[in-house]
Amino acid sequence: SEGGIRAFDNDFMSGVYEAPFEVIHVPFDQAPVAKETASPVGRHLDGCRIGFDAGGSDRKVSAVVEGEAVYSEEVVWFPKLQNDPKYHYDGIMEAMKTAASKMPKVDAIGVSTAGVVIGNRIMTSSLFLKVKNENPEAFEQVVKNIYTDIAKELGNVPIEVANDGDVTALAGAMDLDDNNVLGVAMGTSEAGGYVDGNGNITGWLNELAFVPADYN
Repeated sequence: SEGGIRAFDNDFMSGVYEAPFEVIHVPFDQAPVAKETASPVGRHLDGCRIGFDAGGSDRKVSAVVEGEAVYSEEVVWFPKLQNDPKYHYDGIMEAMKTAASKMPKVDAIGVSTAGVVIGNRIMTSSLFLKVKNENPEAFEQVVKNIYTDIAKELGNVPIEVANDGDVTALAGAMDLDDNNVLGVAMGTSEAGGYVDGNGNITGWLNELAFVPADYN
């Protein structure tokens, strides 16, 4: 509850789902059924693609043509210290345009990021912490849709945004040519992703920096 001993979790989950957090006690036979939406993302490398990794100390981008990286760069930046969303937007756009300039066209964009991602939207992320805490209106208006807006500006390029853990699991599954793969990404935070038995990423809330652990 608000003001309770788990007030942080209450606020965190309310922000993720854009609705007040509630704990509702009901008999088991009245509990809602499980609702999970695994999705098949990628696992193919054809065409001209941009891969972007948003990190807490640097940002990385690659231009990939028919599965071969033709350009990669790593640029130091300080997103966690910036409360102006323009800093983030301009930095990401610069990386995208640089990668795009190395290819004849852009067929798709893939983004790996810290934080909770739902429907390609950034619901919360340590990278945008200063924006969210000091400029919450800008977080709502700019940050949540920052990647989809950039993809539109680049010509409505198809884009997939996923948590670092899911991306790691997917890369591992492709490299191993196998399913039921756990991925662990250790960067600004720690993320754990999973590719299920059908080869799909789960889209679970994989950001593990603030997950309560019961040592019992």
